[in-house]
Parts: sequence; structure tokens; C-alpha cells
Amino acid sequence: MIIDYKTLELFGKMLFETVILKPPFKKPNPMWNEACFLYIIEGEYDSISENEQLRIQTEEAVLMKCGNYLSSMLKSKTSEKYKAVAVHFYPEVLLKIYENKLPSFLKEKHNLEIGMSKLNSDILIKKYIESILFYFENPNLVNEEILILKLKEIILLLNQTKNAPAIRVILSNLFNPTSYSFREIIEAHYFSNITLDQLAQLTNQSLSTFKREFKKIYQTSPATYLRDKKLEKSIELLGSTDLRTTDIAYDCGFADVSHYSKTFKLRYGVSPTTYKMTHFGKLLD
Repeated sequence: MIIDYKTLELFGKMLFETVILKPPFKKPNPMWNEACFLYIIEGEYDSISENEQLRIQTEEAVLMKCGNYLSSMLKSKTSEKYKAVAVHFYPEVLLKIYENKLPSFLKEKHNLEIGMSKLNSDILIKKYIESILFYFENPNLVNEEILILKLKEIILLLNQTKNAPAIRVILSNLFNPTSYSFREIIEAHYFSNITLDQLAQLTNQSLSTFKREFKKIYQTSPATYLRDKKLEKSIELLGSTDLRTTDIAYDCGFADVSHYSKTFKLRYGVSPTTYKMTHFGKLLD
């Protein structure tokens, strides 16, 4: 449930937005001609792209280049609310504010492909977010010149953060979306705890079309194939590590340890603990 939502626009485009809501809250977040910097004030945020998944916690941020994303807003140990500030980047806006003379680091070419980068708490970023919140609270003070200055400021600040090398790669490729094949998207999420509907969204297909395409490629249903992949990895972890059942369930992408144990027993006839003892001669904590 959304409690409060505000935006500030520049040249007819949403430049800043802030939201307060009661989690959990999920939504698709395709960004085909824009990029985004998101700072979490309260709560946590899951960002899932075609080939990555990041959990952003309170007072952390993420920079995302254009692409296809799924968003999950979550509560944290310290807050039942989710509150965040986002800055949006558009190629036409950047060209306009820099009068077609982009800073050199925005024009650099990199061979690396980075779609998302997490930024840990940084005093410069914190102070910047505080200044944006001030303008949301005092919209009468906002004008075009201030918005342009604030947009240029965040770009310069991002270029000075601790993980500036990764940030520069993203900034220089903000508006060059990477194309991923159906197989690449599926393989990147073998061990993600996401639904078939979410996977379909990442491949830009309806659920029915996704299931047909999946069966044509893998000769079985997505539910069966992905379940078996998760279970195969769990058996590898049972034999090669001393991880707890809870950790194995999480690492393999099961919703929780109960779901993992039930799925494992239905497939192999015994619990993970018994399987580990029988096949590897080890106790499972």
C-alpha cells in the first residue's frame, strides 16, 4: 500500500521521485530508455534484472542502467515501512543540460558489461539525499536551474564513490541495453527465488508464451526443470559443504527451508539430513 508518493520533473520528464509504502510491494520495472539511481532510506529492495539479482538494504543504493527489471520493496529488521528516493537519467535530458558536451567519463567506452552496481553508505550520498528531500518538502523553492544543478551533482558524486570504476562502466553505458537470449535469462536465474510469472516478464513474454517457449527448448515444463536444477545444486552442497539446511535452501533458491525439505523428500524419498548421512556419511546441522 502506497502511503505517500511525490515527483519532481525536468523538461517534462520525471527526474526525482520519493515514495513511502507499506511492504511487501512488487512491480515490473522496465527501463528501456532511462537509467536510475535508487537510495533506500527505510526497508529493503530487491532488484532483479535479466541476469542479476541484488538486495539493497537501508542506507544503501543501486545504480541501474537501462534494461528490464523486477522490483520488490520489503520491510527490514528496523522498519515496517519502505522509503526511498530515485533519480532518473534520460539521454535527451543529459544532452540538453550539458549542451551536447557530455563529461568525458560519460563518453568512455568499456568492454565490461555491468548492469547494476550497489553503493554502500557514503556521507556525500547521504547529504545529497537529504538535500533532495528538502526540495520535496519545499517544492516552492524548486526551479529548472536547481534541478539541473542537482542532476549534475549526483553524476559527479557517483563518479567519486568507492566503487567508481564499476559506476563509470554503468554511466558510460547507461543507454545501451544488453540483449540477452532466452537461455541466458533462464540460466542466470536457476537459483533465484522468483516465480514463473516474473521469469516470463524478464523475457518480455506472457506466461503462456513463456511456458511454450521453455518446453520447446528444454523438452519439459519450467517448474519441473527449475526444481530439478535447484535440487541438483542442493545435493552438491550436501556433499561438499557443512552448510545448514536453511543456508542450502537459500543458496538454491527455495522459498524457505520447509519448502526445500518437502520438495527434496518428494523427489528422493528421504529428507536432506537422511540423504547426507546415507550418501556422504555426514550429519546435517
